[in-house]
Amino acid sequence: MARVYNFSAGPSCLPEEVLNACAAEMMDYNGTGQSVMEMSHRSKAYEPIIQDAEAMVRKLMNVPDNYKVLFVQGGGSTQFAMVAENLGIHTGKAAYIETGVWAKKAAAEAKKLGVDVDIIASSKDKNYSYIPKVEKIEGNYDYAYICFNNTIMGTHYEYIPDTGKIPLVADISSCVLSEPLDVSKFGLLFAGAQKNLAPAGVTLVIIREDLICEPEACRAGTPTMLCYKTHADNDSMYNTPPCYTIYVLGKVLHWIEANGGAEGMLKRNKEKADYLYNYLDNNEGNFYHATTEVGSRSLMNVPFLTKYSTGATDEASVAKEKEINDKFVKEAAAAGLVNLKGHRLVGGMRASIYNAMTLDGVKALVEFMKKFAKENA
Repeated sequence: MARVYNFSAGPSCLPEEVLNACAAEMMDYNGTGQSVMEMSHRSKAYEPIIQDAEAMVRKLMNVPDNYKVLFVQGGGSTQFAMVAENLGIHTGKAAYIETGVWAKKAAAEAKKLGVDVDIIASSKDKNYSYIPKVEKIEGNYDYAYICFNNTIMGTHYEYIPDTGKIPLVADISSCVLSEPLDVSKFGLLFAGAQKNLAPAGVTLVIIREDLICEPEACRAGTPTMLCYKTHADNDSMYNTPPCYTIYVLGKVLHWIEANGGAEGMLKRNKEKADYLYNYLDNNEGNFYHATTEVGSRSLMNVPFLTKYSTGATDEASVAKEKEINDKFVKEAAAAGLVNLKGHRLVGGMRASIYNAMTLDGVKALVEFMKKFAKENA
């Protein structure tokens, strides 16, 4: 069967060059006679793999020397707790900007753990279809928290808030290495790997060293595994790390480097996103429209609705909208364009066009959209 174009929000498609390289080494990595899946994480064969992955993160993201690069488990959702337990320890207060599901869940988790959460801005008034403009954050906060790219809502920060001496924390799970990012403007960055870096199973954390506290300084009751110092002091190998996922991550990082680094990814991603947004904004008969406001649009996640998504709640309108959406997703899949169903909170469809998605894939989607619109107008 031919490869499909996978528009999943995560886990997402990986570069074919990386998949082929991993397949070639599946049975015998580097002359060891074994797969990386089978290796001890403390073996001489595996040690260079995790060291190379860290070195490549530092190189591609220009990570300053006073930051630690960690590979942990538990996904971005565990970071919601780790951030609160490790950073919310002085005033016990934190500022959150609420821009969708993940920022909202992060704030709720921090509050659950005893942090005094202050929602300083929110885009809830327009179903999170834009990023609030909060250029400066002031106050007696232990940290400020943002979700830099919102996978579900398709929004993205076009600026970095000025927080002064307040450490800025950002969830960059769905935009990591899709563009250059000044790490020095943040106290902590984290990214679940399954969108732009690797298969699911590892989370990248980049944390400024002065924010790594002793375990006894964390919030009361914090488990050993949820202390950043546990991982920092043990080179991310306090326990068995997700060895194979880190191996694939290293391969993806080398692929990014070979394709121009973060700057090359930005050029690639902007070309894809511009192609899709241009069609959404100018399609004949306005059959489709993007859900996010200009100035807040993600290069990674593009939700869109049809003209049948009127917002009406009467039974006939709801049924028609569901019918057309289901038909679009089904026929798109038959055409080799998979995982386009939109999230229930937005509706319609969503095309996630992460680093590994090609321009050919986006062009194939637009051609299908034109055909579908003509047949269903």
